[in-house]
Amino acid sequence: MPELDAALQYARKNRDRALDQLTAFLRIPSISMLPEHQSDILLGAEWVASRLQGMGVGDVEIMPTAGHPVVYGQWLGAGPGAPTILVYGHYDVQPVDPLELWKSPPFEPDRRGENLYARGASDMKGQLIAFLHAFESMLQTVKPIVNLKFLIEGEEETGSPSLEAFLAKNRDRFACDACLNIDGSILGENDPMVTYGVRGLAYFEIRVRAAAHDLHSGLFGGSVENPAIAMARAIAGMRDAEGRVTLPGFYDPVRPLADDERQELSRMPHGDRWWLEQTGAPALFGEPGFNVNERVLARPTLDINGFLSGFTGVGSKTVLPAEAMAKVSMRLVPDQTPEQVRRCLRAYLETAMPATVTWELIELAHSLPGIAERSSPAVQTALLAMEQVYGKRPVLGRTGGTIPIVAMIQNILKTDSVLVGFGLPDDNLHAPNEKIHLPTFQRGTEVFIRFLGTYGQ
Repeated sequence: MPELDAALQYARKNRDRALDQLTAFLRIPSISMLPEHQSDILLGAEWVASRLQGMGVGDVEIMPTAGHPVVYGQWLGAGPGAPTILVYGHYDVQPVDPLELWKSPPFEPDRRGENLYARGASDMKGQLIAFLHAFESMLQTVKPIVNLKFLIEGEEETGSPSLEAFLAKNRDRFACDACLNIDGSILGENDPMVTYGVRGLAYFEIRVRAAAHDLHSGLFGGSVENPAIAMARAIAGMRDAEGRVTLPGFYDPVRPLADDERQELSRMPHGDRWWLEQTGAPALFGEPGFNVNERVLARPTLDINGFLSGFTGVGSKTVLPAEAMAKVSMRLVPDQTPEQVRRCLRAYLETAMPATVTWELIELAHSLPGIAERSSPAVQTALLAMEQVYGKRPVLGRTGGTIPIVAMIQNILKTDSVLVGFGLPDDNLHAPNEKIHLPTFQRGTEVFIRFLGTYGQ
């Protein structure tokens, strides 16, 4: 749109200043997982709050939670009749281990070619700075046509454990028409995507016990059950040979994929060969009747994340273990819930576990799946903004991961989220040598400008 040209030109003219701000932000080691970085977390929150205030955002506040604080702010310059968009992001980052694999210090940003390397560069300080630069470019020129509220948290990298209670307590303050979640990614440097759905998560620990303590397998083998074998039989039976989950009632609430959704997912550039290259596996595996993209992005799964029992050191030790433990995770899709799959898992274990052992099921984490209406103004505006910048229609897709805030906003604020972000598959998220691709960072700013200037049109 011609009226946005001034904002786009401002963003391009001031891109070096935006890069300087990103570099300063990346120097803050705001690692939420490690207690020794508590002061850095507060420094990160203060940096975001100061940046919002400097741009003219009102009512900026660092709000306490049961854990790390949330940065809040609002800009109502579009007027009382304009829609309100809640902008979600986070200022915390992952730990840096193993440090020896970094080619440059993780909190000393290093530009090499078209990439800027630092912890948090892509996940997600770069995404946040791209949006703030877009917002500033609008404020200096043509003004957004939407009002904005900001929810920038400090616990995303630890699963947002305090956010649900915080959001429920402050639902009126964060009331909005839609949420723009800027913690997202695209499929490749020239392969844009808008994400409208995320999978949920249910994570359990199963403990099986036979004897009161470890026993000598020569003296007691054959007299009591081996809990490792009982556990192995039980977890092996949770899926059939083709990969379908066998828990009773597991698939009952699953919302079928619509034909047009399957057609849209087929536009993704990642085929079987790409998945094989990424994983190094000899062959792909999964639920029959669905291709690999559908299985990873839009179908429920069950996986064993860990299995431990008995002696695992070097050499041999003839022990009959007293206990076995397994970690089990399930990725959920609409309209599954963590409570529903927990009932399914318990019902299965009651049948699968022999009377010769005792067992315990412990729920460790859970999050609901979230899905937005594909015809909503937020989703459609994001698609158009991406298409205008990239010159091609983006894929409208889902992500196979879990982002707890999406379902929280859907259930507490009663509105949908659209994920618009610009992380690339090779950005090394959560790994050494994390980076952001600077041309993609700049494109992201322009997408956000178009979103703020065309919402609902």
